[in-house]
Amino acid sequence: MALTALVEGGQLVDHRDGRDAVLKLRDVRTQFGDTVIHNKLDFDVYRGEIVGLVGGSGTGKSVLLRTIIGLNEIRKGTIEVLGIDTRGKDRQKLYSRTGVQFQDGALFSSLSVAENIIVPIREHAKLEEGLMREIAALKIALVGLPPDTGRKKPSELSGGMRKRASLARALALDPEILFLDEPTAGLDPIGAAHYDELVKSLRDTLGLTILMVTHDLDSLYAVCDRIAVLLDKRVVVGTMAEMLEYDHPWVREYFHGPRGRAAKQE
Repeated sequence: MALTALVEGGQLVDHRDGRDAVLKLRDVRTQFGDTVIHNKLDFDVYRGEIVGLVGGSGTGKSVLLRTIIGLNEIRKGTIEVLGIDTRGKDRQKLYSRTGVQFQDGALFSSLSVAENIIVPIREHAKLEEGLMREIAALKIALVGLPPDTGRKKPSELSGGMRKRASLARALALDPEILFLDEPTAGLDPIGAAHYDELVKSLRDTLGLTILMVTHDLDSLYAVCDRIAVLLDKRVVVGTMAEMLEYDHPWVREYFHGPRGRAAKQE
C-alpha cells in the first residue's frame, strides 16, 4: 500500500484516516515490452492536497502521470480518478473534471493563447463563442498574465509566460484535480518561486487537488503537503518530515545531499 504516517524503525507506517481519496491506484503495473516500469504500485491522493511525485532517473515519473491521465495503458491493476475507473465506460466524464499541464506546455503554436484555452471548452462545454472568450480572459487573469496575452501566439511569450498560459488552459474547465508535469523546469529561481506561490494560491482559492511531477526540492518544501517517491518500481508516500527520516539510499542522497540541505535552509 502507499505509505504515510509516523516513522517507526526507519519505515513509514500506513494510517488511513477516512479522508476523501480522489485518486486511487491499486496493484498497478506499467510495462513497455518486457520492461516493467512499475509493479504492485499503490497510491492515494486526498482531496485538497498537493502531492509532489519524485524519483531517480528511469523510475518512470512521467510514465506514471501519463498512465494516470490515460495516455498509457496499465498492464494490471486499477486507477480511479474522482471515483471513476480510468479504463471504464465512464472515463470520458473525467475530461471536464481534470486538468493537465505538460512539461513543455504543449500549446498549439498556430493558435493564440486565448484560442488555446478555448480548445477544451469548445470540445467539452460547447458554449457560445463570446462566453468562451470571456472565460479565456478570466483564466489568463487567474494565472497572473496581462490581459493582452490572450491575442499573442505562444512564440511571442517568455518561457515563464508559456508555463502560465498552459496552466490557464489546464484550468479552462474548472477541474477538480490538476496534474502538473515538471511545472518549474527551465525557470530561474525567482520565476520558479513565483510559480510555486501561484500553484499554492490556486489550490487554496479554487479547492484544487494537485499531483505534481517535479525534481525541484524548493517546490517540495514550498507547496507540497506530501511527497510520493518512486522506489524499486513502487511508491512510498509521506510528509517532508517523514521523508527526511526514511531509510533508503536514494532518499537519503536526494533529501540530505547539498541541494536538499540548501532547499531546507531556504
